[in-house]
Amino acid sequence: MNATLASSAAAERAGYWPSDFSAAAAVAAGTDYADLVCDEQRLLWVQFMPDEGRNVVVESTPRGTRHLTPPGYSVRSRVYEYGGGAICLAGNNLIFVNEADQQLYNQSLADLGCTSLTSRPGCRYGGLTFDPQRQRVIAVEEEHAEREVIHRLVAINLQGQRQLLAEGSDFYNSPCLSPDGQRLAWIEWQRPALPWIDSTLCWAQLDSTGVPVQVQRMGQGEAVQQPLFDSEGGLLCLTDRCGYWRPWRQSDDHQWHPLPSHEADHAPGPWQLQPRHFLPLPGGWLALSWSDEGYGRLELRHPERGEVRSVAPEYTRFRALTHDSTALFCVASGPDCSAAVLRIALAGGKVQVLAQAGSTLAPEEISRPEPLRYLTAHQETAHGFFYPPRNSRAALAPGELPPLVIFTHGGPTSACYPVLDNRIQFWTQRGFAVADLNYRGSVGFGRAYRQRLRENWGVTDVEDVLAAIDHLVEQQLIDPERVFIRGQSAGGFTSLNSLVRASGRFRAAASLYGVSDLLQLRSVTHKFEADYIDWLVGDPLRHDDRYWQRSPLAQAGAIRTPVIFFQGGRDAVVLPEQTEQMVNALKDQGVPVECVTFAEERHGFRRPENLEIVLEMELRFYRNYM
Repeated sequence: MNATLASSAAAERAGYWPSDFSAAAAVAAGTDYADLVCDEQRLLWVQFMPDEGRNVVVESTPRGTRHLTPPGYSVRSRVYEYGGGAICLAGNNLIFVNEADQQLYNQSLADLGCTSLTSRPGCRYGGLTFDPQRQRVIAVEEEHAEREVIHRLVAINLQGQRQLLAEGSDFYNSPCLSPDGQRLAWIEWQRPALPWIDSTLCWAQLDSTGVPVQVQRMGQGEAVQQPLFDSEGGLLCLTDRCGYWRPWRQSDDHQWHPLPSHEADHAPGPWQLQPRHFLPLPGGWLALSWSDEGYGRLELRHPERGEVRSVAPEYTRFRALTHDSTALFCVASGPDCSAAVLRIALAGGKVQVLAQAGSTLAPEEISRPEPLRYLTAHQETAHGFFYPPRNSRAALAPGELPPLVIFTHGGPTSACYPVLDNRIQFWTQRGFAVADLNYRGSVGFGRAYRQRLRENWGVTDVEDVLAAIDHLVEQQLIDPERVFIRGQSAGGFTSLNSLVRASGRFRAAASLYGVSDLLQLRSVTHKFEADYIDWLVGDPLRHDDRYWQRSPLAQAGAIRTPVIFFQGGRDAVVLPEQTEQMVNALKDQGVPVECVTFAEERHGFRRPENLEIVLEMELRFYRNYM
């Protein structure tokens, strides 16, 4: 950049930098991929189309790619509300979950015609796997009965006949078959446990009718996930019994043994059905993705020979692993790429990009994540990523420090990742720095770190927000007088509680369908999270004071920071009434507040025009208080 341009641009204060990277461009780059499945002829994946607001299945073969999903359909499971495992291959047919009615459909890959496979209006399906020997789909079934929600494992043959495989547990996940089709394994857990706290691995022989018999179980006081059989019929899983989600294998004497791996989490929390973050491969190899201080790594490891090959090092997050006889496939993301479908040759590790989310940002315009590791309360360490402002048309004036926007992720037992997030780039292009926080309680840093939110939600996460500000101020990376905070869902709760705790630290804030009333949330939440609030806060009968002290609505009098709220009119998790009450409470205190409601949106906005409005209005709101 020439000196004249730099000098001219420096006169534009950070936070007001001009940029051609519009809200529309940031939203249009929001394509994502999920649920990879393959055979020797083809690879399929589910692709989110932001311009259409629906999910379609894409088929990739050596001849090219094609979209399989007809108009009027969208492929998405809503089991446990978060879905997952919405497709499986059945020979020359595709079985998928249709978003609108949550039923299974059978689609011919020859003529793309769709026929209904199930017709149970009170049920949802997900976690699909195909049983070729018996020509049936195995799935998690969620029945919304009159007074309760019931979960089961079921099998549905290609004529639509349903067979019960397992029931009696509160939740199920990840059904998988042995290569010979004679054994079935799955994960189950019981209330009040959560799948990242205490779950059980089950396995059983299948009788002549295909029903599990003599079920065996493993798991007590540990979180088990992602069972898989290798080519020799050995059963593998990830368990955190030694502090991290690492791969274990059952030996011939039925004992469980750890496989060589890094002392790190090899998966995030199992919010969705049928996750795949590790995979047995031909020849005794394992594909392992693991977290290195928040950065995802992928390697091929041969446990017996001790060989390790790092692959795709330019990417920093890996998911939805699957394979055929010659290649490993996955969804990957990195600092320069929000999402891509990769083919990685098993012989040599050559990487081929089969599909990639686009971005109008040139490489030199992208702000790349810098690791954020800082001391917080009790001399513990918290994590995150720092993004400095970046725009080739502008620069900080001598001695100028940029304003900061803090991102607090949802979940809260979730995480942020060091990958291209166009929402973050929207801010850094305009001269804001961004701190994307993995506060204590986030996944990817081991069981002990993940457990730090137990009965401490609204305390530990807020401590980490404030400690992050202190750290960045001490490092002279941000302007302490221009700090903003935003969060979605549980992140909105953390953001609002940060205002309660230290309202004077923030110029303005944004809450996107954020939690403000803990008791109200607890009373309406769905079955999957029915005991989550008790785990995060405590039993309300014994700790009713906590629910009052940590609910932003009850503590609204302590907030003096201007807040803009965004809410979905059809949100069944954070009800619109909850946000309305919070808005009115702040107005009564004389706090500047705005509220935008999208009548057709649920918990998590999907329509591109609404996502654009959020970014544009949030930016305008912050600039009002710069």
